[in-house]
Amino acid sequence: MATSLPQPLMLAFAISLCISSAVCLPGDIIIEHTQSYDGGLCFNLIEPWGYTCVEYTAQTKDGFMLGLQRVSSGIVNLDLEKAPPVLLLHGLFMGGDAWFMDSPNQSLGFILADRGFDVWVGNMRGTKWSHGHESLSDGDKEFWDWSWQEMALYDLETMLTYISSKTDSKVFVVGHSQGTIMSLAAFTQPEIVNMVEAAALLSPISYLDHITSKFVLNLVNMHLEEALSLIGIHQLNLKSDILTNIVEMACDGGRADCSDMLASITGENCCFNSSRVDFYLEYEPHPTSLKNLKHLFQMIRKGTFAKYDYGTLKNVLQYGQLKPPTFDLSQIPVSLPIWMAYGGNDALGDVIDVHHTLRELRSEPNVLFLEDYGHVDFLLSTRAYEDLYDNMISFFRSCGNGIAISS
Repeated sequence: MATSLPQPLMLAFAISLCISSAVCLPGDIIIEHTQSYDGGLCFNLIEPWGYTCVEYTAQTKDGFMLGLQRVSSGIVNLDLEKAPPVLLLHGLFMGGDAWFMDSPNQSLGFILADRGFDVWVGNMRGTKWSHGHESLSDGDKEFWDWSWQEMALYDLETMLTYISSKTDSKVFVVGHSQGTIMSLAAFTQPEIVNMVEAAALLSPISYLDHITSKFVLNLVNMHLEEALSLIGIHQLNLKSDILTNIVEMACDGGRADCSDMLASITGENCCFNSSRVDFYLEYEPHPTSLKNLKHLFQMIRKGTFAKYDYGTLKNVLQYGQLKPPTFDLSQIPVSLPIWMAYGGNDALGDVIDVHHTLRELRSEPNVLFLEDYGHVDFLLSTRAYEDLYDNMISFFRSCGNGIAISS
């Protein structure tokens, strides 16, 4: 009696046939990407609008060279005024460019600079505006051996330490999506949270077990991460032919309605300017690691906010216990001011999961709920300034230790 192969093996076999026949991928399965565009983020997106922008590089404990940009407005002279530093942390498959995708009166990076903040733009490991690794190339398997756990404990710590050393000040932190996962995990660590003045979290995530995105759930049920691992893929580049075809597989057969691809992933976005999609796609998406996707899928399946699960034996070797340690949100200091904004149409940051996060915090964050907002609206809504950014800036003004912030 014939037995069927496990689903990950079947998917891996299908992908391998696709690759070998050159139907899905007319080239190598290792997708090289440029670590930095010519001229960098400042030159490409920020300086053309008339803003002052300086490029920096900060090295993590494990050797990654992170790109940081420092942005200021001609309206505010940072040499004459003590401007509060704010660090912007982007989401999954994004980079620091995400904060500058629209005009200065709509993009949060520009708005904060015009309101008197000393804006620092974070770019996580593996993204285009960071600068690789001190000894590894992005073609090495080891280059991609990380998840959001390392971004939280290494990348964010490195950025905050660097900014604090340059400004002699605690730092305001703004995160979106994955940037909030990193932030909440990092804030449980005393040596990191002590460098933070206050935090604003857009579409906050620490739990993912009530995610409603049919597209993402389809990938989880396909065990996509296991299949990709079986055929030796470690980098996820959504602009590669192989992953483009996998997306089509996930949409196939009516299991997920992908007629509006963005909505099928993030939920319906009320105020996203669809006429600018072609421009956004000139910069997005950025690469990430397969291990990062595995970690996110673990959160969906297990309903935990924990370190990466290597399996029982390796967990014992790595952590000294059978299960990975959790990030205990009750360890975030009550004294840390937190502001959160979440949406009723967000298919990734579900309302139930946000409420779970709020219950575990010992503090009572300032909360803004926007019924019609989807996941991307918090970053690219044409109404974002009046709907949420002005509210967020007022929050920062209230906890800035007397630092003057423009109205």
